[in-house]
Amino acid sequence: MTEAGPGGMRLGRPAAGRREPAAAFGVTLQDVADRAGVSLTTASRVVSESPRKVGQQMTDRVNLAVAELGYTANLQARAVATGQSNTIGVVVHDIADPYFSSIAAGLIEVAYSRQLLVCLSSTSAGEPGEREYVALMRAQRARALILIGSRTDDVAVREGLRGEIEAFTHSGGRVVAVGQDLLGVDTIMPENAAGADALARALVAQGHRRFAVLAGPRGVLTARDRLAGFTAGLRSWSVPPEPTSVIFGEFTRDGGYEAMSTVLASGNQLPDCVFAVADVMAVGALARLRAAGLSVPADIAVAGFDDIVTLRDVYPPLTTVRLPLTRMGQMAASLVLGEAAPDRPRVMPVPGEVILRESTNPRPHS
Repeated sequence: MTEAGPGGMRLGRPAAGRREPAAAFGVTLQDVADRAGVSLTTASRVVSESPRKVGQQMTDRVNLAVAELGYTANLQARAVATGQSNTIGVVVHDIADPYFSSIAAGLIEVAYSRQLLVCLSSTSAGEPGEREYVALMRAQRARALILIGSRTDDVAVREGLRGEIEAFTHSGGRVVAVGQDLLGVDTIMPENAAGADALARALVAQGHRRFAVLAGPRGVLTARDRLAGFTAGLRSWSVPPEPTSVIFGEFTRDGGYEAMSTVLASGNQLPDCVFAVADVMAVGALARLRAAGLSVPADIAVAGFDDIVTLRDVYPPLTTVRLPLTRMGQMAASLVLGEAAPDRPRVMPVPGEVILRESTNPRPHS
């Protein structure tokens, strides 16, 4: 016998002899087994998606009982029993930077579609902070880890991180990095040098000849790769930048603002074009030029790298090197949740695409 529930739904009465928990909070797996009329072992195999298959009819009964009772699995107990949880640990260097948040958004899409929990940490401490987070995720029996961010030139600190990663993988976890291929794990590797090289060639072709570079932090390999690639592209046209025109600063909007201030205060002839090795720095540079009453691109052209989503609201539209950031996150999640590499870590290069916009219009004399 059934009765109508809200919205016309048919609500089944519990069969005789079956327990009806007073609230979903107190529902146990035994309650689910009783409602479905199966053994506790069978219910456990269905709920935990065990590789030991259960017949479709019993699976349907267990899933129906789960829905009717509002049962929620005890994930901590499952982790203890299986040695692994449904958690994916993700660490980024600065969640306020759209570069990192866009990649994280892509991987969260994949994790959500597979009913996995993402535990996200933002650490500006670099590899020491990442090492602590990897240790924490190993203690929590996380299923996988994704490390998003550049490596540094501190080899000793990097080796410490590698040691913690090895301990995590030996315990059954999987790890993927987004950045340089230096951790001995599967890696999504942006082609930073090649993208910057192509951008330099495109800017020289537009008629720019005097350049300044807002080069990011010293010792950060992503910044170093982009500077090296940009310099190589200029040299291919016999237009090398002056050493005094390479300004180091933080990978932030304020870092770009301060680095642009240094360029303006140098007393040298203004450059035709300023290349910031990250879009967030380019945004700061644009703000500093506005404050100085200079027009972009009429007085100075500006270019960046990454094509972060916030560029939609930047004026003039910024020339940059586009990386498929959300797609990179999806790739990282699919890689860490897919089949393990049979012999050695895989490296998936991600090329950048030069996007020429109004911030670097061709110079009149070109």
